[in-house]
Amino acid sequence: MTAPAPVSYTIDPWDPGYGVAFGEELDGGALEESSAELNLDLETPGAQWRPVDPDPAVVLPGTVLFLDGVRRIDARVWVHGTRPQPVPGIAASFAAGLVSCDGAARIRDVAVERGLFTAAAEAAGITAGRLSYPARLAAGPAFDQLSLALQQRLTSAEVQLAVTYRAQNPAADDLLVIDGPLRGRTHLDRAVGYIKTHHASYLPAEQAAVVSALRPGQRTPAFTMGTSWRRTSWYLQLPRTSGVPWSGVVRLECSADLPLAEVTRLGDLTARLLPPLASAPHKDPRAPQNLVPIGGLERQLRHRLGDQHVLYRALRAAAMPAR
Repeated sequence: MTAPAPVSYTIDPWDPGYGVAFGEELDGGALEESSAELNLDLETPGAQWRPVDPDPAVVLPGTVLFLDGVRRIDARVWVHGTRPQPVPGIAASFAAGLVSCDGAARIRDVAVERGLFTAAAEAAGITAGRLSYPARLAAGPAFDQLSLALQQRLTSAEVQLAVTYRAQNPAADDLLVIDGPLRGRTHLDRAVGYIKTHHASYLPAEQAAVVSALRPGQRTPAFTMGTSWRRTSWYLQLPRTSGVPWSGVVRLECSADLPLAEVTRLGDLTARLLPPLASAPHKDPRAPQNLVPIGGLERQLRHRLGDQHVLYRALRAAAMPAR
């Protein structure tokens, strides 16, 4: 029996933020226009949309949890194995963290992981000094496929963090705010996704005008969106910068399977709880959308990832053939 060919690695010399120095440009591609199917009549008939003031009688939770994750490509990698041409991959570090706010904000848990994401099934991973980048199989070699595999692993880490914390700290009334879309996490109880960057305008002009008319602390009626997955969503106005279109507007989303009464409750909770946590421009360049607990958590998570230049040099050294 012929022994399998050994696997070796080459670390691309280009900065990870710039694509690769050889071969097809691995780019995620342009953003597609929204083709979402909308039900604008969920909470209020679409023709009657008006800014919504939250119900002042809604019972506020004792604790608000903020869940976030960060990811970083430490190096682009070429996997030399069984195929005639090397297979691209990315060596990445990623971390998930959870903050609880009950009058004071505290980081409750952090998980840091690393991985070599590649479509080369024979890859065994890279040990770089004291750190390990275990191989994690991606669906294909294109950069968007490698990036998706990384994001899925980060999402899994975030879910596990939230589930473990809630199991150890049961509370019937907490609210979980997840930085980013809720996709892959709709099964989490009392959870909303918090989207602070708008890549597409999902609403028709008449309803989009309601977003522009929101005052701080107001939200739009809830509506259902269907793209590759379904969710219920609403827009919320944080403190805004005068004259800047949609300044301070964020979009929230929850599971499309929730009853309307629960959707309304979540919408009112976010309108009551989140505007006071908006960041200030002199402290955060993404103000006001990057909420203070999330900004603090992100800084801590990036610190936990370690020095990118040190990790890159360790990966280069690990990939060099023995002399």
